[in-house]
Amino acid sequence: MKRITILGSTGSIGVNTLDVLARHPDKYELIALTANKDIDGLLAQCLAHRPKYAVMADADSAEQLAKRIKQQALDTEVLAGSEALVQVAGLDEVDYVMAAIVGAAGLLPTLAAAQAGKRVLLANKEALVMSGKLFMDTVAQNQAELLPIDSEHNAIFQCMPQCVRGDFGRGLEESGVTGILLTASGGPFRTLPLEALSSVTVEQALAHPNWDMGRKISIDSASMMNKGLELIEACWLFHTRPESIQVVIHPQSVIHSMVQYADGSVLAQLGNPDMRTPIAHALAWPQRMAAGVAPLDLFDLARLDFAPPDLARFPCLRLAGEAMQAGGTATAVLNAANEVAVAEFLHGRIRFTDIAGIIEASLAQIPVREAEDLEAVMQADTEARHYAENLVRDLAA
Repeated sequence: MKRITILGSTGSIGVNTLDVLARHPDKYELIALTANKDIDGLLAQCLAHRPKYAVMADADSAEQLAKRIKQQALDTEVLAGSEALVQVAGLDEVDYVMAAIVGAAGLLPTLAAAQAGKRVLLANKEALVMSGKLFMDTVAQNQAELLPIDSEHNAIFQCMPQCVRGDFGRGLEESGVTGILLTASGGPFRTLPLEALSSVTVEQALAHPNWDMGRKISIDSASMMNKGLELIEACWLFHTRPESIQVVIHPQSVIHSMVQYADGSVLAQLGNPDMRTPIAHALAWPQRMAAGVAPLDLFDLARLDFAPPDLARFPCLRLAGEAMQAGGTATAVLNAANEVAVAEFLHGRIRFTDIAGIIEASLAQIPVREAEDLEAVMQADTEARHYAENLVRDLAA
């Protein structure tokens, strides 16, 4: 019986994780569930799954949840704040931590899980984008297990040789790997005329053709910043550089990524676009278990299409590669500026095309420093957010 904390349980990854766990009650026990402000969602999950702890990042929401938990006579302890998130991520009784909090808010609890030597199921790509070497060093120093949940990185992991899967610090070339093909659907604006991008609506940007995701990730997918963040994540996970990773537009989202080998082989992982597959893979690894996902019907699929990305259409992808090449705190700046810009777009205060402009200006303005410790990372994050917020005010004016 493996015991689990889910960070971000009311989001799409958290909900899918609970679905997979419910199919295997003899193998897994829930210890803690966490959310930000979704009181109704977390209460419903507590009623269904009876965790030992329920954590809300927002203190007022935690107070309301505690009252409703008491009314339901549930034996679940309610905790509040960022310190509580860190606490349940590092509990001695927890074996696995699903890190599914979206954005920079997930960095500290995810890092805490690594420091505590847990199996970290990493769905929060921003934690690795922000802290990079610091995060990977923490995993190694504390003998934690790191398993990627993003469908692309999970696919790459499955296609890598055994020696790389067991040691994320190992270089790829010595293992016969010559490159990574990181697939991308292209999102809802893959074929939209370029001149129309400046006037797209929030609803259009949220309408992903293949995946059902949260609002922030959906906007990132529309701008392909999500793929840029994944490129950075892949560099750290698989100990490689951006020039060894080729982004491939694959609109069907059936091949989740591929790995090229020196002998000419290309290994691919295929499956229906359903996040329960990588979740179940990481939970059961190195074994396999049912995820509730329908088998892939190749005859129904009939065709697979591929194309290179258009960087004029998707400048965020270019900016992510440049930030990774710059190194240091540049990726933390990229992530922070993007989070600010996406939030402002979702609130209708800037245009879709302003997102890339805000990120590019932030990267040009905020000095790149060595990301030698958490303080340096968080300082870059704060500076970038303030600068991006000022840019938004200028645009609004």
